[in-house]
Amino acid sequence: MHLPKDDAALTPPMGWNSWDCFAAGVTEEQLLANAAGLARLKAFGWEYVVCDIQWSEPLAASQRDEGVVYRKFAPLTLDAWGRQIPAVNRFPSSEGGRGLRPIADRIHALGLKFGIHIMRGIPRQAVHGRLPVLGTNATAADAARPDSICSWNGDMYGVDPASPAGQAYYDSIFRLYADWGVDFVKVDDICHEHLYADDPYGAAEVEMIRRAIDRSGRPMCLSLSPGPAIISKAWHMEHYANMWRITDDFWDDWKLLLDMFDRCELWQGHGKEGRWPDCDMLPLGAIGSGFGQSRQTRFTRAEQRTLMTLWCIFRSPLIMGGDLTQLDEWTRSLLTKKKILAAQQTGREPEQITRDERHAVWTSLAQDGGRYLALFNLTDGPQTVSASLSDMEFSVKSAQDLWGDTPSVLSEGRIQAVLPAHGAGMYLLER
Repeated sequence: MHLPKDDAALTPPMGWNSWDCFAAGVTEEQLLANAAGLARLKAFGWEYVVCDIQWSEPLAASQRDEGVVYRKFAPLTLDAWGRQIPAVNRFPSSEGGRGLRPIADRIHALGLKFGIHIMRGIPRQAVHGRLPVLGTNATAADAARPDSICSWNGDMYGVDPASPAGQAYYDSIFRLYADWGVDFVKVDDICHEHLYADDPYGAAEVEMIRRAIDRSGRPMCLSLSPGPAIISKAWHMEHYANMWRITDDFWDDWKLLLDMFDRCELWQGHGKEGRWPDCDMLPLGAIGSGFGQSRQTRFTRAEQRTLMTLWCIFRSPLIMGGDLTQLDEWTRSLLTKKKILAAQQTGREPEQITRDERHAVWTSLAQDGGRYLALFNLTDGPQTVSASLSDMEFSVKSAQDLWGDTPSVLSEGRIQAVLPAHGAGMYLLER
């Protein structure tokens, strides 16, 4: 049984991804501007800068079919061996075959790490052109499964796990990414319980990708998308990936946030060093410009705290989705609250204590022997939320309010706090 051999993601990753801001059309200028913004948050643990989908498509998101983000069968920029390389008009530093290395170098110079998004598989364009697979006598057609096609993006065919050319192709792209200095790879269209009835989780391709990363000689965090991932395959994800999505794309809608309590309940107990269930990106601050919906998040401030509290006590990766060049002070306060972030980085054994339609209570062990406690108000109005200390088998002398303005009361074996609609409080309980 394989385990990721490198030291990627020993704690849940923290970073920024271009999707929520720029959809498929992010440019080098936008990417580096947000990298500079993330560098200002580095002291709080934020480190990955991830370029999302279609960085090889010259006209990505510039012309849409009936409002859809992707152009159907768009020509991609490929090298002689059918590997995607950045579109020069969007990433000018890649000119002359330099790929994404110049961008990675600039991000690394900021003390950060660099990540990219790929779709599973091999470009249709390479298959139809019968481009050679590097280091073999095979072509892309020998590596492909033409019957394995993404239902929402037409760029790729699946890779045939029974073909040596398939593994050779994956080996070739991850050697390229290692040469570029890539630290994180988000692989899409590979784990989703509703997408493909015959093979909703691409276990064979996940194994091929893990093998290719190991052979590349460079540690890379492997992130699987989209979700919701299949709980029965948790054992496999824990052995081959570093993080995997437990939800479909998450946006700024209270119903989606409420649904995340179900998903976290299902996946509690599966997060461990180097392997993390992923609640998806944080749609906070300025988002949506790449979708023609430039706006501030629709979450209320109380809902934003609930999001950060749940993600942190559950120990989900934290991947910021908002444009860091437009970071306002409120959003900055959410991303720099060290006492809240400490639960995500150092907490242990997160557990839901109780939940009904009105409230939820989560707890985890703190590094210093204390215990984190999160109280959630799931109703549409303010209410007092309480938890029994006996449920936690923990003798409490004091409760430190980690957000700083949601005080709690300890009385008769219970802790309680008055919380706003859809709001949360988080506390460090000390013996």
